[in-house]
Amino acid sequence: MPYLDAVTGPAMGRRYNLDASQYILGRHPDCDIVLESGSVSRQHAKLVRSGTGYLLEDLKSRNGTFVNGRLIGDTTQLAEGDSIRICDIELTFHEDGQASELSVGGTESSALGIMMVDDGEEAPSSRSVTAKLDVRGSHFGVQINASPEAKLSAVLEIMKSLGKAVSLDEVLPKVLDSLFNIFIQADRGFIILKDDQGQLTPRWVKTRRADQEEMVRVSRTVLREVMQKKEAVISLDAGSDSRFDMSQSIADFRIRSMIVAPLLNSEGEPLGAIQIDTIQQKGGFENKDLEILVGVANQAGIAIENAQLHEQVVAQKLVEQDLELARQVQLAFLPRHSPEIPGYSFYQFYNPANQIGGDYFDYIELSNQRLAVVMADVVGHGVAAAMFMAKLSAETRFAFATIDDPRRAIAVLNDRITALEAERFITMTAIVLDYASHKANIVIAGHMPPILLTSKKEIQEPGESAGGPPLGIMPGLEFDSVEIDLAPGESLTLYTDGIFEAPNAAGVQYSIERVRQQVRQNGGNIAATGNEIVSHVKKHIVGCDQEDDMCLVILGRDRTAS
Repeated sequence: MPYLDAVTGPAMGRRYNLDASQYILGRHPDCDIVLESGSVSRQHAKLVRSGTGYLLEDLKSRNGTFVNGRLIGDTTQLAEGDSIRICDIELTFHEDGQASELSVGGTESSALGIMMVDDGEEAPSSRSVTAKLDVRGSHFGVQINASPEAKLSAVLEIMKSLGKAVSLDEVLPKVLDSLFNIFIQADRGFIILKDDQGQLTPRWVKTRRADQEEMVRVSRTVLREVMQKKEAVISLDAGSDSRFDMSQSIADFRIRSMIVAPLLNSEGEPLGAIQIDTIQQKGGFENKDLEILVGVANQAGIAIENAQLHEQVVAQKLVEQDLELARQVQLAFLPRHSPEIPGYSFYQFYNPANQIGGDYFDYIELSNQRLAVVMADVVGHGVAAAMFMAKLSAETRFAFATIDDPRRAIAVLNDRITALEAERFITMTAIVLDYASHKANIVIAGHMPPILLTSKKEIQEPGESAGGPPLGIMPGLEFDSVEIDLAPGESLTLYTDGIFEAPNAAGVQYSIERVRQQVRQNGGNIAATGNEIVSHVKKHIVGCDQEDDMCLVILGRDRTAS
């Protein structure tokens, strides 16, 4: 004959033999199986015979019916050993003549479902909260007034378990393992931590028995009170605690007694809270257990803080590794070597403010002995600018490789960049060098014009009056160009604002004028000019962080060129 065993509740230990076609379960005296609990509905659930077994049906109860920790829908077929929970009463279903075996193992998981419940802001019930303990002050100054044996057991267990733990996934289960060894009456334990936004997040759960529910509700109100006041609390009659709504928290999960303690870091600031509770009607927690848990929580708080710091270091290293990889990928978009054109020399320098940046330069081989030299600056720097730069690199190569007229190439490039709707604009200078005729066609889009050093050591800035707007602002724009002849010994210097706007400790920028002076002083020696500019900028900002990406490209005809 099938039967139900009452595992908890006023009828704990009673057996209900099942031989009728149906049974009504509820708190009303007329029910077939009376469940004496205020949170149980008058007619809560129904058992209906199905073949040799029974179906369990929830009768639209207020607090729901659970089988093996899961809320059932309309009906569910019961199997041998199924755990039925109706509010704070648990029953076990058995088929004909078979007895159940209670699991003595533990289950733990950081993925167990936890629902954080705001139970209201009512004051704690004076008959349920029997003790409080202020845990502010030195973590190691808490006096544990329990028995010496319990104190020594707690300290040794915590020190042993947490001493070598370096990650939260190690620390959190070890904390709960230790508590379950110390408090043998504990049925469940929870560790709740604050996330980066200050929200309370369940991080680990441990249950004494494998068949206990997988969805639990924890009072966010109590946890916040414990953390804000830095007081641990013990409730010996949690079911009547006014901080817990009977329909949403304690009564649903038959908690009889509980202890909650804050987890504080080395500065005494709350990291989260730890809660242990029991469903036992007898042999629950005692007031002295509060002090033991506080001592454990203080040790655990330090261990959790250390684990969080360790995880931050590990995460930072991973970020640095990713950025270094991104740097290598970005450098692959840039020219590795200068062009080898008889009678011409080139110099290039690229240094992002961070591992990756938004400055860009390129040499693009064109038909009919032409070379496009482009320099661009994506607004901003860092990861977003670098990603945009990668897109710009591909679009620029496509535009100049397929369109002969540099003005039209820049116009098409502008349309494609604008179509991305990335809300970023780009300044660019493009020089198409015809190294057979030694003519340079210059198109400027919001960028500084190149510095031309003439054979007479004069400084000019061709294209300044014909410059157009930056790329990416609006489509359909037209751009002008300026064409110049490059005589032997003459050079063009292109640079981004990270060069001339580099500030020193006093906030004074390096300035465009100093760039011009370096170009003039080195008299057309391409390598010397580039090295001198870079060296002077670095000396100018010594002791300061580089604030923006730096890019410098110089091209020129050799003095001996014919």
